Amino acid sequence: MTETNIKMKYNPEKHHRRLIRLKEYDYSQSGAYFITICVYNRERLFGEIVNGEIRLNEWGTIVEKELLKTPALRSNVLLDEYVVMPNHLHGIIVIMDNCGGVLQYAPTRRLRSPSQTIGAIVRGFKSATTKRINEMGAAPGMPVWQRNYYEHIIRNENELNEIREYIVGNPIKWAEDKNNPINLT
Repeated sequence: MTETNIKMKYNPEKHHRRLIRLKEYDYSQSGAYFITICVYNRERLFGEIVNGEIRLNEWGTIVEKELLKTPALRSNVLLDEYVVMPNHLHGIIVIMDNCGGVLQYAPTRRLRSPSQTIGAIVRGFKSATTKRINEMGAAPGMPVWQRNYYEHIIRNENELNEIREYIVGNPIKWAEDKNNPINLT
């Protein structure tokens, strides 16, 4: 094989990445964010659903414990409803205003440190879980998480409550879940 066969040239028609974040939005702003993080190749690494309930395995338990550590590691973050599924997790992360702890649904324009953004929180979580899972005997360097994550800015109390219901009901609806490998075809 020649070097030109190995190296692929960048082709914007073929290799474009869709921007999934809102332009000009400060993701460190106080507010509630609904996140979904998927396992690499949507493998079922974290357990199984039995009779509408999640049964976490050892790796799933690591994921849950690391998620629960998030508020202890970041004083301005609260963890609301969440669920660890066999191949993804859903959660509501609330970034509180450092001054008064008031949750705002309408964002302000005050800029903060990039280390306090939703992206930084997710990166730290993914890094910690991957490290711990790989220490448990998985192949070193094995990818655990899919690149990137999905996020939705929660804009009001009604939306917050609807998303909470969705998260709580996720294991019960696993058979229809778009993240269930059975439904990926």
